[in-house]
Amino acid sequence: MPETAPHISGLHGQAESGVISAVLWLKLGIETVGALIIALGILSAGWLLLKALARRQTADFTAIRLTLARYLALALEFQLGADILSTAIAPSWEQIGKLGAIAVIRTALNYFLSREMREERPRVSHEDKIVARAEN
Repeated sequence: MPETAPHISGLHGQAESGVISAVLWLKLGIETVGALIIALGILSAGWLLLKALARRQTADFTAIRLTLARYLALALEFQLGADILSTAIAPSWEQIGKLGAIAVIRTALNYFLSREMREERPRVSHEDKIVARAEN
């Protein structure tokens, strides 16, 4: 029986190492998706900004800001998901505390972005109607 104990602990260590490795790869993938979403949001908002500048409709950039905010809010959700995965394999209370602080900051940012989008959405739809009437 003592001969099987090292085998079991070695197998357990390998399994644990494999799970940690898989979680770290998954975390990296989720963080990459979040970064790509931010890049896509910047490109999208940049394109809208260039169009607004070309049309000389620069009085209000609220619609462009809201476009970027939507992408940022979605990216923050992905980044928060990656943080949650990190807590599953965090080696120390210090690491868990750091990840908790990051999660709180990201959640607060997402909350305020979402609130701003909710508050600005009626104003932007009203402006869109005015622009549509002016173009017709």
